[in-house]
Amino acid sequence: MIMELITNQVQTVSADSSILYQAATSSGNQSILWRIGSGIITLRGLGIQNRARFRISAHLNVALSTDAAVEPIQVAFAVNGEAIGTTRMVSTPAAIGEFNSIGTSSFIDVASGCCTEITLKNIGTTDIDVENVTVTVERVA
Repeated sequence: MIMELITNQVQTVSADSSILYQAATSSGNQSILWRIGSGIITLRGLGIQNRARFRISAHLNVALSTDAAVEPIQVAFAVNGEAIGTTRMVSTPAAIGEFNSIGTSSFIDVASGCCTEITLKNIGTTDIDVENVTVTVERVA
């Protein structure tokens, strides 16, 4: 039960906005839902267990957008809009347009019968460019 979402082309992401995915290379199942062009992934706690556990991971290239101030880039997964501090990735490029690679992973628990929305979000204060984004969501329990 794995869903892998990708977007390869350069995408500008404003501060406090989510990265949008263009395709799924593996489709997941009814526990992991996503719509083409969206940045929201819905995790569902289906089954007889008290909770469902998902492993989420992200790998992407980031750079400061044109006209951005040179400052650290910050990206993190967010659950229902709130950033997960332990997934915060920081890249400090030397110049605008200079790409660096970042990655993170975490576990998310969803109570039986509930839904949780996750996004990969620019939590910094300036616009960034992202490319070659891969997000993997796997139900592990």
